[in-house]
Amino acid sequence: MESKAAMETRFVSGSDNLDTATFAAGCFWCMVAPFESLDGVSKVISGYSGGTVVNPTYEQVCEGNTGHYEAIQILFDPAIISYAELLDVYWKQFDPTDSGGSFHDRGQQYQSAIFYRDKAQKASAEKSVALLAASGIFPKPLATKILPFTSFYPAEEYHQDYHMKNPIRYNSYRASSGRDRFIVGVWGDRNIDRYEKPSPVELKKKLTTIQYEVTQNRATEPPYKNEFWNSTKEGIYVDVVSGEPLFCSKDQFECGSGWPSFTKPIDTRYVAKKSDSSLGMKRVEVRSKFGDSHLGHVFDDGPDPTHLRYCINSASLRFVPKEEMEKQGYGEYLWLFNK
Repeated sequence: MESKAAMETRFVSGSDNLDTATFAAGCFWCMVAPFESLDGVSKVISGYSGGTVVNPTYEQVCEGNTGHYEAIQILFDPAIISYAELLDVYWKQFDPTDSGGSFHDRGQQYQSAIFYRDKAQKASAEKSVALLAASGIFPKPLATKILPFTSFYPAEEYHQDYHMKNPIRYNSYRASSGRDRFIVGVWGDRNIDRYEKPSPVELKKKLTTIQYEVTQNRATEPPYKNEFWNSTKEGIYVDVVSGEPLFCSKDQFECGSGWPSFTKPIDTRYVAKKSDSSLGMKRVEVRSKFGDSHLGHVFDDGPDPTHLRYCINSASLRFVPKEEMEKQGYGEYLWLFNK
C-alpha cells in the first residue's frame, strides 16, 4: 500500500546503468504491481523464462510442456535499490513452500524460481533463502528454486500491466486465488494504517529542536556527535515522527562516516527515495513514506549483499530494543533476529 504522496514522488531513475532481475512466483499478473511501485525500478515486464521453446505463446506455456515459468523481468538501478531489497519484496508475494504451483494455479509453469544472472545474484539469492528458512516464518521447507538465467520472452501485450488494464478482474483474481489472504496472514498489514504524520502543532511539541530541523527542514546533524552512530544494541529503528519501522540493527555497520549506516531497510514500503541536487551534489535522498521525514541519503559504496549505504541521521530515528518490540507493537519483526 502506497500513500498518495509517496506515489506522486516515486523516484524512477533516469540512469542507463540498469541491472536486471528475473523472478517467478505463480501468475505474473500478480507480481508486477509490487515491484513497479518501488523507487529505483524503471520497468517490470511479464513473460516466460527457464524453458526451451523460443518465443512461446501464453497458450503453449499454460499447457505445461515448454519448461517455461510465468515470470517477471525487473529493470532497476542498483545505485538506488539493490537486488537484495528486491528479494525481500519477492518473498512477500507468494507461498514459497508450494512445490506444485502457486495457489489455485497448478503445474511447473506456476512454480517459484529465482533466475540468477551472475555469481553476485546467486550468492544474494542463496543468502536470502537461508535467512528466510532460519526465520521460522514458514512451518514447511522452502520450495523455491535458484536457477541460472537462460532466456526471457515477454508475454503478449494484453498481459503487460494487467493490474491497470483490467483492475476489476485482477483484484477479483487475487482475492479468489487466496494470494491476498495468504500474504496478510503470514506477513500482516495490521499496523500499516496507523502510521501517519502528526499535525505541525503536534510535531513542535513532540520533537526536539534537532529532530525537527532534520526531519522537517532537511538539516544534517554533526557526525560522531549523534545518538546511534556507533550503537551495537539489538533492535529496530523507527521514524521518530510516525513510528514507521525503518532499519534493523542486524543491517547496521560502521563505515567511518560518523552517522548510523545500514545496508537496507526493513520493509521497502516505508522508505521513499528522491533525487537531491542540493549543495551542488547529485544524491539520492531517503525519506519515510507516511511520515515524510527526511532521514538521510543512500550511496552505492556499501558492503555486501546490497552494495548500498543508507547514511541516516540519528535525529530521524527512535530505537526500539529487541526486548521491547512486542510491547511497542513491532512483534511481527522479531523474526529478523532468529538465527
